[in-house]
Amino acid sequence: MILSPVINLTTGDFFSKNTLRKRLKSILLQRLNKTQRCKIMGINEVYEKELAFQTDRRRASVEFIKIISDLWYDKSIELVLFRNQLINLNVSDILNLHEYAGEFVQKPISIFDSVEIAQAIKDLDIPPAKLDIGKLTYEYHIEETDYNNPKAFISNKLKEAREYKEVTPKDVVLYGFGRIGRLLARELMTRTGKGSQLRLRGIVTRGKIDAVVLEKRASLLRNDSVHGHFSGTVSIDVENSALIINGTKVHLISADKPEDIDYTKYGIEDALIIDNTGAFRDKEELSRHLTSKGASKVLLTAPGKGVPNIVYGVNHKQYDPDTDSIFSAASCTTNAIVPVLYAIEESLGVVHGHLETIHAYTNDQNLVDNFHGKYRRGRAAALNMVITETGAGKAVAKALPVFEGKLTSNAIRVPVPNGSLAILNLEVQSTTTVDGVNNIMKKYALEGEMVEQIKYSLDNELVSTDIVGTSEPAIFDSKATIATEDGKNIVLYIWYDNEYGYSQQVIRLAKYIAKVRRFTYY
Repeated sequence: MILSPVINLTTGDFFSKNTLRKRLKSILLQRLNKTQRCKIMGINEVYEKELAFQTDRRRASVEFIKIISDLWYDKSIELVLFRNQLINLNVSDILNLHEYAGEFVQKPISIFDSVEIAQAIKDLDIPPAKLDIGKLTYEYHIEETDYNNPKAFISNKLKEAREYKEVTPKDVVLYGFGRIGRLLARELMTRTGKGSQLRLRGIVTRGKIDAVVLEKRASLLRNDSVHGHFSGTVSIDVENSALIINGTKVHLISADKPEDIDYTKYGIEDALIIDNTGAFRDKEELSRHLTSKGASKVLLTAPGKGVPNIVYGVNHKQYDPDTDSIFSAASCTTNAIVPVLYAIEESLGVVHGHLETIHAYTNDQNLVDNFHGKYRRGRAAALNMVITETGAGKAVAKALPVFEGKLTSNAIRVPVPNGSLAILNLEVQSTTTVDGVNNIMKKYALEGEMVEQIKYSLDNELVSTDIVGTSEPAIFDSKATIATEDGKNIVLYIWYDNEYGYSQQVIRLAKYIAKVRRFTYY
């Protein structure tokens, strides 16, 4: 009865629609008892506070992104959050990473705290560095009472940074421009910053280089069916046979063999040649790169024979860039399992085990059924699961000699374009439990020499597409760990982006070989 007059009034000019809504809301509230009215008002108050809090968080994230950019482009200081890259991320990405960080260390890591610590870093005179702001924020929470302010804390924590000498930038040439080559180009150009570390100067391909070829090369760099659109700009310079990537000229050089190239003609000197063709695999063949004028070091993006096979973070310090000239970054699978095997061997000891890789199909398989030199790989890659061999089990011993003869291995290629899984079934010397294994892996992921190599996943719903674009070569799936009742056998599941994660390892090793590693705080 009360509503009728109000509704009828809307046909006249007495009330606007907005006024009518307020009247209706008031009438409805009057019909509710006091408890119900208080409850609704309380819900609305909470909602308004939530909105205000989210606004403040997003505003703080914008400020955080600005500080990240200022540090990177002005001081060559790169901030990461528990090894997750922060450069070029948006507000939502930043907030999501903070959620993961808090869950990982089981202590809230607030965006507001990150801004405070980042500002303290910016205010101090710190040389080029790579700093884990997640670790710094976590430690500041624990040690806050020992310091008057964040600046005093940062100054003490990073005091060793002042002892680091300035590095000399290194020219880089990509010999080959396939899947790994293009990902390397993307990463090198995205993270050039002030150009104080690795400088991509040239890309070697076979065949003629004209406007059509340049545009095709540029298009493949701009767009990738797996990794999406390149966040930078790519254009072509036909006159100079070059790609212009993020405004910087990168020469395309046509050559059928390394000996024919004079890199100095392009202003390239003392260069690190990253061979991603797979055409040269042993020391003698790879040495041909060193006959090119302007080349000084070679890095192979595949397992090599007669050269150091390195999994960065595990055995790179065993080789001296001043005395060695040719290096191998091993394989994507080797980079995924070696860090995990190292952690288990150090903590529990490994008697023996078996490795099974569930690997994305690759370019050496057939698109449709056709003849292939290897058994089963001739069948259509996108339609079949294909059992095949892998050398990863034996390759482990090249990085970790203690595993010589301890591992058997096999592989199954599956119909996904990227994102792979290694399953390790191990007999261990010391008895353990699921929690025991997970605690070991969490420790190695949080501190020590391999924090860049192991990501600890807490996700119950993790699937292969989720790990595409992960910078760590090994994503340890803590929710899938198995241990037998007697504690002597364990099964570990390690995901890996066999393209992007591996490319990040190649770049880490390249920086070590080029001696352009900055001060790091992990």
